[in-house]
Amino acid sequence: MRFMRLAIAAATVVAAVAAALVPAAAVHAADGVNLAAGRTLTASSQSQGYTAANAADGNQGTYWESANGAFPQWLQVDLGAAAAVSELVLELPALPAWQTRTQTIEVRTSTDGSNFTTLTAAQGYTFNPNSGNTVTVALPETDARYVRLVFTANTGWPAAQISEFEVYGEAGAPSQTGELAVGKPITASSTVHTFAAANANDGDTSTYWEGANGAYPSTLTVALGANAELDRIVVKLNPDPIWGARTQTFSVLARDAGGGSFAQIKASAAYAFDPASGNTVSIPVTGTYGEIRLQFTGNTGAPNGQVAEFQVFGEAAPAPNLEVTGMSWSPASPSETDAVTLSATVANTGEVASPASAVDLVLDGEVVGSATVGGLAAGASQTVNAPIGSLSAGDHEVGAEVDPSGSVVEADESDNEYTHADALAVSAIATSDLVASVVSWTPSSPAAGDAVDFSVTIGNQGSLASASGAHGVTLKVVDNETGAVVRTLSGSHTGVIAAGGGSGAIDLGSWTAADGQYTVEVAVAVDGNEHAVKQGNNTTTRTLSVGRGADMPYTLDEAEHAAPGGGAQVLAPNRRIGDLAGEASGRQAVVLDGTGEYVQFTTTTDTNTLVTRFAIPDAAGGGGITSTLNLYVDGQLLQPITLTSKYAWLYGAEASPNNSPSSGAARHIYDEANVLLDEVIPAGSTIRLQKDAANTAAYYAIDFISLEEVAPIANPDESRYVEPSGFTHQAVQNALDQVRMDTTGNLLGVYLPAGDYATSSKFQVYGGAVEIIGAGPWYTRFYAPTGQENTDVGFRADATANGSTFSGFAYFGNYTSRIDGPGKVFDWQNVSDMTIDNTWTEHQVCMFWGSNMDGIEITDSRARNLFADAINMTNGSSGNLVQNVESRASGDDSFALFAATDAGGGLQTGNVYENLTSILTWRAAGLAVYGGTGNTFRDIHIADTLVYSGITISSLDFGYPMDGFGSSPTTNFENISIVRAGGHFWGAQTFPGIWVFSASKVFQGIRVSNVDIVDPTYSGIMFQTNYTGGTAQNPVTDTVFTDVSVTGAQLSGDEFQSKSGIGIWVNEMPEAGQGPAVGEAVFNGLELSGNHEDIRNNTTTFDLVIN
Repeated sequence: MRFMRLAIAAATVVAAVAAALVPAAAVHAADGVNLAAGRTLTASSQSQGYTAANAADGNQGTYWESANGAFPQWLQVDLGAAAAVSELVLELPALPAWQTRTQTIEVRTSTDGSNFTTLTAAQGYTFNPNSGNTVTVALPETDARYVRLVFTANTGWPAAQISEFEVYGEAGAPSQTGELAVGKPITASSTVHTFAAANANDGDTSTYWEGANGAYPSTLTVALGANAELDRIVVKLNPDPIWGARTQTFSVLARDAGGGSFAQIKASAAYAFDPASGNTVSIPVTGTYGEIRLQFTGNTGAPNGQVAEFQVFGEAAPAPNLEVTGMSWSPASPSETDAVTLSATVANTGEVASPASAVDLVLDGEVVGSATVGGLAAGASQTVNAPIGSLSAGDHEVGAEVDPSGSVVEADESDNEYTHADALAVSAIATSDLVASVVSWTPSSPAAGDAVDFSVTIGNQGSLASASGAHGVTLKVVDNETGAVVRTLSGSHTGVIAAGGGSGAIDLGSWTAADGQYTVEVAVAVDGNEHAVKQGNNTTTRTLSVGRGADMPYTLDEAEHAAPGGGAQVLAPNRRIGDLAGEASGRQAVVLDGTGEYVQFTTTTDTNTLVTRFAIPDAAGGGGITSTLNLYVDGQLLQPITLTSKYAWLYGAEASPNNSPSSGAARHIYDEANVLLDEVIPAGSTIRLQKDAANTAAYYAIDFISLEEVAPIANPDESRYVEPSGFTHQAVQNALDQVRMDTTGNLLGVYLPAGDYATSSKFQVYGGAVEIIGAGPWYTRFYAPTGQENTDVGFRADATANGSTFSGFAYFGNYTSRIDGPGKVFDWQNVSDMTIDNTWTEHQVCMFWGSNMDGIEITDSRARNLFADAINMTNGSSGNLVQNVESRASGDDSFALFAATDAGGGLQTGNVYENLTSILTWRAAGLAVYGGTGNTFRDIHIADTLVYSGITISSLDFGYPMDGFGSSPTTNFENISIVRAGGHFWGAQTFPGIWVFSASKVFQGIRVSNVDIVDPTYSGIMFQTNYTGGTAQNPVTDTVFTDVSVTGAQLSGDEFQSKSGIGIWVNEMPEAGQGPAVGEAVFNGLELSGNHEDIRNNTTTFDLVIN
């Protein structure tokens, strides 16, 4: 143990008053400034969560500890710039439980982080809690940027330990050669797993870039944004001793910031990296360049180049600098009818001449014009202008941006934007101004087949009353997919509409809704008193969604509906497990297995992202392969995307498959890859996935792509949302703890800036409500260790955190098979009033598992490629909302409610699951409900379950204490589509679109309405009763189906054909030892069509009442 473990209870109490135990001697160095405060600390190693950052967090109660039993160890601080260092103060926690100990420490310093000099020889320093557990180390004054403590012994514990590492002296003049690469755009020719290029200049040596296996030569390139006079390149690996010594061979190339060819500035050489010397190399270079590249040809420690930090030192080279210095407009006092011209003055405040550029003219935040700016000598300026037309009445903000495309390399890229101090005031003219002020329809959320009634209110926003007579309104319903007008309605209001007044609601008529996305376009006829400049707003639009499922911000474009080329083939559909078509969405995919083969999509939305669902082969012995596939946009190669089959391919027993190919037949053969692009691809472009010679997998099966345009979400209030000091697990936990311990009441939560966060355990959330807000799931991403498997990561919260919010981030796990117990990102019990919003979970066991929860809201989230449920609530969870969530390829029920009582919690009621999509569930159902009362499931789309039902309604208790279904209020399933669902599992048992299974608990109070079952694998609805000892358990009672349709149930053509092609089946003998279904079900408004056999009921134990 690190300190006296038997005193842990006392230490917990003492920790609360630790600050009071620090003596006056803690004020050091004549009240000098601690130069290490807030600086970056690194270490040779760490034990568990005792990170180097703890030694500079200002909290004497937290500490760094090295790996145990592995002296020597070191702890180092980077002061950011050279300083005259004269004294160190070292602390351990000031608690009596930390017994007196002596640590042997040598002090070393460096100016470049690579070459260190011993400043004070190793000697013993005694830390005594009676004197604050603090020691002071006087130093001969020296200039240093890096200060390193080297530990060789500790009498109190077999590791180095420091809680605060303080450095005192005088800060020196700013270095002439600063580090220029951190946080700048960085790219690589290839990557492996999640070891992305951005890891190599994030300021954190615990993250790193690594090139794809054997893909030499491999390059890592950083763009400084402007030319710099270079001094040296520093390349670092993680200094932890676990990184063994290695030699990497690489050259250094560079080019001008404005582009051109790369030139070699340092010939290829072998560089030795060794944790014993900081795992760092420093390479002197000279010249003026803006992009620097490392080109790797060898690495004795890995199959490609590896870089934790790629640093470039130098100083900015002379450059032009363009600024907008002023703006004006004419006429100076325009009215709404005047054509306005904007002018902007651009000056070059840099040291050298600038080339020709452009300036965008901005009005109210939107670009309204552009003008060309000629080349400018240093100190010169030019005024340019552009007409922008007439403007609406009111005050308008005016601004400009010079060089908006960034084509000119400048000394300062941050001062190109300008906002004029005074608003452009436009005076109003006398006119009426008619608009559709209210557009409404009933019902507000229609389902297919509903009669939708439309009404419009005309408002007059002008300063004059309208003319008398009729004022017509035309409403069109436009299908967004086809562009066709599916309904036109019209009406009018007769009479004068006063300025500022309205017409009252005008009833226009109705339309019979059909599934889809629509635009409602409303046009108000031009009024006789309405000036032309006011007629642009006479037409307004609103979006109308009809149908079932989640309304997600991305498209889903099926490969079989795209354009294959180069010999690529669209697979014929089937329902076979382990088959490239059978496991695909829509049960079809496109296979690329020859060079030049491709599938091409035409985009229907702007996008800067791409997700593709794919299958590539497994490794011969399992464990997956990694390969690339080339991405083309409008016929031009954009970039390769990296695919891995590590998280796919399971084999053997259907209920417990594993990763070994020798175990038997394969299943779960698809996975997804996602990439955030560097540019926005406009709607109407072509996106092509193509197998070229460099793409070495034997085949690529492409199922679909998803596209969306995203942007990072900003910190909502920097004064109230703490940002972590880095991207490590401990940095995030420290930020959570800071909010928890806030006594001012000012802090609301933690904001997680865009970046990849390394995590290997669960965050602990407790002690008060907290908001954990990320920049969005494409930007704030947590990754489990890629070198491990099955790591339990996520958030654990208790009731003291009730009211907390978790939003705007993604979790990418490292699970490769199912393990029951761990692996849930949100694993909660006995909590209430929590919110989960806009999250993304992938390669985990579950997204969410909750027991005895109330008032939880889970919204606008995506769960993908899991090994068990996406969302499961149990043990008295009541009054919860799951809304607008999509599950893709879950490994158990996508959405589940299980009224178990083994962990207490009482009645499970009042839950609403709505606007959900479940596709490609590869084990169990899209939706499963086991008992409970008064719960509602509505507006849901379920498709392509591989082996099980679309919906399971069951009273089976699985051997747990559980409540059956209550009679009142009823359990309701409303407005649901079930497409291509069903399969076979548990040996020879087949499953339908809806499985009604009365079993160990009472089965009653079930209402199913407005459900369409399309093209089921075996049957549409199946009734079954569980038997024990030859006796039926509970019958199906009080179960009513209203307005339900089953279409397209056809013979399967496989070994289960005798159980297929049935619309409604009362199962007479589902499996050995069982018996016929027992009970009764009522159908009102049943529709059956296109089925091989509409109804099969060969039992005398079950009644179907069809009205």
